[in-house]
Amino acid sequence: MNGKDLMIKEKLQKKQVQSVDDFYQYVMEHGHLRTVEHADLWSVGTLNMLGVNLSGRVKKQLGKALPEPLQKSLNGVFWVAHFRDTNMAAREFNNRVARRSRSTSDPDFARYPVQAVFGGLKALIDENVSSAVRDDLAPEISKMWQEA
Repeated sequence: MNGKDLMIKEKLQKKQVQSVDDFYQYVMEHGHLRTVEHADLWSVGTLNMLGVNLSGRVKKQLGKALPEPLQKSLNGVFWVAHFRDTNMAAREFNNRVARRSRSTSDPDFARYPVQAVFGGLKALIDENVSSAVRDDLAPEISKMWQEA
């Protein structure tokens, strides 16, 4: 087994994500991030944008399924006048997540931590909630959710 295969084998798998700490470790490893603090920032940014792109019903359903710190990030965005963009492009979503994550990253890099957050979330929730989220998102973001 070469070094690259060993690194892949040692990575935290989705099925091993059972706590908030596991979640951040998963996001760090699969999101190509250097620290758990970076994983936290990207998780907050992704959850904030996810929160404004879900209907109230599905957002509430997802929030109930998540551990407390992640719930706060999902529900922690206040918008004076909020209208969901049901056709938001994945690139625009990633760009907004990068800005919310206080990152100077471009949307091309942002897709890695966003996908990692989506994958970590899917590991923490049941299939019914995951399907509800997938079906509620804009088509391109829904595809990202599905691929995570």
